[in-house]
Amino acid sequence: MTQQPSSLERDDVRGRVSRSVSSSALLYRPGSVTEASWLLTDEQQCLVPLAGATWLMRSPLRREPWAAGYVSLGAVPELRVVERRPDEFRLGASLTHAQLAAATAGNRDVRVLHQAAAHSANPAVRARATLGGNLCTADFAAADLTPALLSLDARVAVLDSAGPRELPLAEHLRTRGTAGPRRLLTEVIVPRRRRLSGHARLPLRRAGDYPVAILSVAFTPDNEGIVRDMQVAVGSVEPVARRWREVERLLVGHPADPELAERVARECTGALRGRDGVEAPGWYRERVAPALLRRAMAAALAPDDLTAADGPRRSR
Repeated sequence: MTQQPSSLERDDVRGRVSRSVSSSALLYRPGSVTEASWLLTDEQQCLVPLAGATWLMRSPLRREPWAAGYVSLGAVPELRVVERRPDEFRLGASLTHAQLAAATAGNRDVRVLHQAAAHSANPAVRARATLGGNLCTADFAAADLTPALLSLDARVAVLDSAGPRELPLAEHLRTRGTAGPRRLLTEVIVPRRRRLSGHARLPLRRAGDYPVAILSVAFTPDNEGIVRDMQVAVGSVEPVARRWREVERLLVGHPADPELAERVARECTGALRGRDGVEAPGWYRERVAPALLRRAMAAALAPDDLTAADGPRRSR
């Protein structure tokens, strides 16, 4: 079970409260993960976690009401940790996209994550939007970090009323809607192994708009360049990012060739169920996915990190 703060500690947490984004909402400022989890699991208060607030700022545009109160995670030091181990990265959930890009730069096995963090949105958003926010906002289908982490077989560490545990990222994505704000995501664990990886996204304009499709890939070639292990993840095409397993199965055992990957993906677009949105119809998202897979493969095979993640404005 989650360790409960003492009555003195609870009073101290309640004392660190102020008016938040609206005149009626309260903002709590816990100083530890334990305090934050205690606040979020208090069913009487119905509080919502707040990290970079980039999604919250657009609430009026979505006609969403303010919550009764928010739990600010910015002052929790455990959520900003970067731990590099020989076999894994452990990344705090409050790391911003900019911090995540800096932490993963020069590590070719997680290049896909570096490119996703470095090319998402625009510099102002990258300085505020967080890793945990990207993974916990169920209504945000166009999150760049989600498919990148799916391609890397990432896990998440969470804390709720049942205590701390780790989940596969795919399971967290399936259950985050029912878990709601009472589940605090604390850390993302990325296994390290010998592999190549790359990321590609398609925004329709340059001004930091949401991408209509995202493709992330991670694979292990043998000494002859034959793919022995392949992970392909697709984001923004469907309501929730997922692995594109139909493509993965067909690419294993073949050369790591971007053009071949695109041809194979075109045979598998029937497995996608593109979502309709104001920025693009579902059929268009499905149509551009194969070309983005080609670009993601090319980014993975490039000798350095100079390959841009943003795709062309229109498919070929």
